[in-house]
Order: sequence, then structure tokens, then C-alpha cells
Amino acid sequence: MNPIPEDYIKKIIHVDMDAFYASVEQRDRPELRGKPIAVGGSKERGVVAAASYEARKYGVRSAMPSAIAWRRCPDIIFLKPDFKKYRAVSQQIRSIFHRYTDLVEPLSLDEAYLDVSQNKAGISSASKIARKIREEIKAETELNASAGISINKFLAKVASDINKPNGQKTIMPDEVISFLEELPIQKFFGVGAKTAEKMKRLGIHNGKDLKAWDIALLKQEFGKAGEHYFNIVRGLQKSEVKPSRARKSLGAERTFDHDLKSSQEVEDALKSIFEIWYQRIEESGLKGRTISLKLKSQNFETLTRSKSLEQASNSRALLFKESMELLQKQYRGEAIRLLGLSLSNFGSDFETKAQQLTLDF
Repeated sequence: MNPIPEDYIKKIIHVDMDAFYASVEQRDRPELRGKPIAVGGSKERGVVAAASYEARKYGVRSAMPSAIAWRRCPDIIFLKPDFKKYRAVSQQIRSIFHRYTDLVEPLSLDEAYLDVSQNKAGISSASKIARKIREEIKAETELNASAGISINKFLAKVASDINKPNGQKTIMPDEVISFLEELPIQKFFGVGAKTAEKMKRLGIHNGKDLKAWDIALLKQEFGKAGEHYFNIVRGLQKSEVKPSRARKSLGAERTFDHDLKSSQEVEDALKSIFEIWYQRIEESGLKGRTISLKLKSQNFETLTRSKSLEQASNSRALLFKESMELLQKQYRGEAIRLLGLSLSNFGSDFETKAQQLTLDF
């Protein structure tokens, strides 16, 4: 008998394109195939938006400063992103998803959740649907996709990473508990780097260790999040795929391993966050009116300040200028453990099915 109640069991697929931006460029430019490439940045400045698998062998990854990528892989080829092209390919892929279900929740241009519990094709096997979707993506776009299939969004997303690239993994309902017990604690949804460190100090290294803690102790140590940890390790996650969720803001933030204790450190950190944030703005095609800066001190006091522009914009120069001015006005020399930027107030004419992005890198 499955220990997870039926109302917690759905057929969820997480589709994740393999090195999406880099793969699109290698598809369209045969001379780049088999070579280490990075989309975004340059030898001198910027951030990598995507790296080909040839570059990943050298430890190059997305969100990495491109100067570090170049040091790790001196032969790397930097390419300017073409988000208009990537958005067009993404729409082509989403049209394939909608052949099977309208319950599609995009997370970004290259990944999405699908609820196929009830599907247009009348196929009972979610694994079979995922395989057909991947085959159709390959046939129609020449690109590879990986997929994870399980009872909820969290498990489907974890599963999609297991057999990458160009593979899929299914975690069946009767396999969920044993899978969760063996899962490293840092892989659990809602467990960031700081929380993982704390859990390991408490002797919690995997799901089995976490499961040994009762809910009262978890709440005592982790506050409201304790109940979430108690439920998720038992496979109790309500996973509504929300196709019509409108994005209200687009943000990027970073929690630092060591507090920043000088104006120069804080400014340099914000510049790095800006690069990632602006890449996401370019990717989305958004224009917004309100820029917000978020700072959290070493005492966990959070300050958020915003400025509204006269009209919606996605001008790199303008957003950079306003972001830096917000920092100069609000930073008072205190030690900083978190910095973030966000853009909002997009206007009533914009709708998206993606969710707010928060980066913790």
C-alpha cells in the first residue's frame, strides 16, 4: 500500500531543455558544434547565461562571471545572446506541450511543468507522454530535452536532472519514499545553502535524517519552514500546475557566504547581480517602471527601496544607473549578507505564465 494519500499523487512532467541557448546556437551555426561556447559575457566582463556541454567539462556553468569561465576554459567562444530567437524557439516547444495538456507552467524559456494526469492524448503513462514530447521536440527543433516524471513538481524537477542530457527519469509513487530518504538534504526544495549548512551541523544529511525529526523540533529550529520540511520529505506536496499565473516582478538576489563589509565589496556584488538580472530581463522581453533594491544586514534587518521611472523601460544603461543610485542613497556602511534587484510594474498589457525568478548563487 502506498503511504502517500491519493490526493497528493498527480502525473507531473518537468521538461528541461539541454543547454538551451548554447544548443540553439550550435544548431544554427554548424561551425560551433563540438566546441566550448558560452552565451553571454566576454573575456573581460559579464555573466554566462548558458554554456555548451563542451564548456561544462571545464566547470563552466550558467550565472558564472565570464572572466572566470575564460580562465577555466581559455578556448571558450563567447556569443552575444539572441533572446528574440530563443523566445521563438521556446514558443515552438510550448506548442508541443499543449498538444498533450493545457496545464503547462513555464518557469523560463527552457523549462516547464506539465500536469498530464488528464491529457488530450488519452495516454495513461506519463513516462510515455514525456518520451513522445521529447521525440517531437527533437524532430521539429533538432534540440534535445530531458524530462523528470513523478507525483509532484518538486520530485519531477529533481528527476529531470538525473539522466541529463537527452534522457528522462521516472520516480513512481511506490518509489517516492525510498528516493526521498536517500536524497541529499541540499537537493530538497526550500533548503538553500545556509539552511543546508545548519541542517548538516544538526546531523541532517539526507531525507532519512530529516524524517527522524518530529514537526515540533523542526518548527523550533526552522520556524514556519519546519512544517514544509516535515511534509516534503514524506512526499506531501500539493502541486498545482498554474498556467495563468501572471508575473508581478522579475528579480535576482544573492545570499553571501561571508558578509560584505566595505562599500567596494557591496558595489562589486551588486554589479554581478545586475548582470544576471539584466539577462533575465532581456530573456523575458519585459519593460518595467519600478526598480527595487533589497539589502539584508548581518543582523537580518531587511531594507527595500524602490524608484519608479517615468515610463516602462528595459534599457540596460538606465536600469544600471538607477540601480547604482539606489545603492548609493541607501547603503550606510553596514555589513551586508544579501543583495537583490527586481523590476516590476509591467503594465496591464503584459501577461506571462512564468513565475518570479529569485537566484541564490
